[in-house]
Amino acid sequence: MTLDPQLKFLLEQMDGAEIPPMHTLTLEEARQTNDMRFLTGEPEPVERVEDHLIPGPSGKIPVRIYTPVGDNPLPALVYYHGGGWVIGDLEYADIPCRMLANRVNCVVISVDYRLAPEHKFPSALEDAYAAIKWVVENASELHVNPEKVAVGGDSAGGNLAAAVTLMVRDKKTFTLCHQLLIYPITDHRFDTTSYQDNAEGYFLTKDNMIWFWNHYLHHEEDGKHPYASPLRANDLKHLPPALIITAEHDPLRDEGEAYAERLKTEGTPVEATRYTGMIHGFFSMPGALTKSQEAIEQASNGLKQAFASNPNQLT
Repeated sequence: MTLDPQLKFLLEQMDGAEIPPMHTLTLEEARQTNDMRFLTGEPEPVERVEDHLIPGPSGKIPVRIYTPVGDNPLPALVYYHGGGWVIGDLEYADIPCRMLANRVNCVVISVDYRLAPEHKFPSALEDAYAAIKWVVENASELHVNPEKVAVGGDSAGGNLAAAVTLMVRDKKTFTLCHQLLIYPITDHRFDTTSYQDNAEGYFLTKDNMIWFWNHYLHHEEDGKHPYASPLRANDLKHLPPALIITAEHDPLRDEGEAYAERLKTEGTPVEATRYTGMIHGFFSMPGALTKSQEAIEQASNGLKQAFASNPNQLT
């Protein structure tokens, strides 16, 4: 399949800007060039948007809470932004979080977890788990139904969301009703067909992913841990239903789809959609791409269905 015409135009504009490949930049340069707000569109108004600091395993964790108009208690989505565990922040995910809050009529809690390489694996995951645990434990103050809490994220955030569902299951302290995984990183490997076919030329490159993983892990061996590579978990049973969105021209496409297939095989209800003509990152570009808007609508509908279902019970 060919690139979507809207996306082809964007990539041509990016190529014309002559931005150096991310893996050739210093850490500070990479973070400074990560401003994609011109693609996200104008921020939708939400009834209430508040920044907070919540307790974490190593200091305070910044979160942004989006609360729409609605009857209390509302369901909640805890969301982790992308950026290869190295770049990205609350602003990166602001537009999609606003859109999800409004369309689903749920509280969205966006988490600004610690970044690598200053804080390597499992620091980001520890923050991710601490944030969702805080939401459940403080549900009444947040006007949230603790039995209708979902987790989601894109790219590295999708990796954290998937790993959090494993942690929640393993700890057996509370349950989640849904996982929204948007082109998630699920395996520390670079030899899939999608890595070969999309190694360069489609925004996220193979070299970028190697750069991200090298910053995230202390040692190569860490990449085998199921909390770093959820696809390597021995057991994917008793996990919340999932919506997994992948993009055709994305190095991560195959590992996201392999994760969906394993979840299905082991008994988890899964809806998996590959967006043809799209690249990694497209979900966060609703201001420029029609298919981004369609994916956000699909994610919203999946969350609404999950929140309308009976709450999960501990297994």
